Amino acid sequence: MAVAVNLDERREVLGIAVQPSEAEVFWNEFLRSLADRGLRGTLMIIADDHKGLKAAAVKVLGATVQRCRVHFMRNALACVGKKDKPIVTAALRTAFDQDTLAASKEHWAKLIDAFEPRHPKLADLMRRAEDVVLAYKSFPREHWAKIHSTNPLERLNKEIKRRNNLVGIFPNEAAVTRLTGALMLEQNDEWANTRRYLMLETVEHTATPRGQ
Repeated sequence: MAVAVNLDERREVLGIAVQPSEAEVFWNEFLRSLADRGLRGTLMIIADDHKGLKAAAVKVLGATVQRCRVHFMRNALACVGKKDKPIVTAALRTAFDQDTLAASKEHWAKLIDAFEPRHPKLADLMRRAEDVVLAYKSFPREHWAKIHSTNPLERLNKEIKRRNNLVGIFPNEAAVTRLTGALMLEQNDEWANTRRYLMLETVEHTATPRGQ
């Protein structure tokens, strides 16, 4: 499922697809289908940690990927023992709470050095994830809370799962698409009549055209 903020500054459902895996070939096909239907000017794709999606986003849309910060935190805490989780949580939040991207990156580097001796897996994860987990900070600060994670989609995902679970077993792929598509149309109509989600004027002046 792809949801975007459109030029009217409101959220919009772009499309859905059903596939058995989330490999790069699927994401290439899905994103190309959106581009063929007119999707242009994508600044950023916010998602979980999908290597296939990241590669396809750059290749098809010329966009970078913001790794969901909430999911990253879960991955990071899985690298340390229970008694160290509160300390690690607080430390990572200090990096996210910095006022600028440069300050966050500087603090991030210091945390990597601090964690390396005792938590090498965490340090390695942070080193690999730095660019994608902090990508949202290249946008205006007033948008950070809405673009650093996939949390705004969680309610929608839960409703899809709830409705699908009521059916249980679908006879074919088309049946899945029909039910999910109907839910997406309802949501799309609701979003079209709500207040603006992002103020794009500020994005136009600060975001990098290639997808930052």
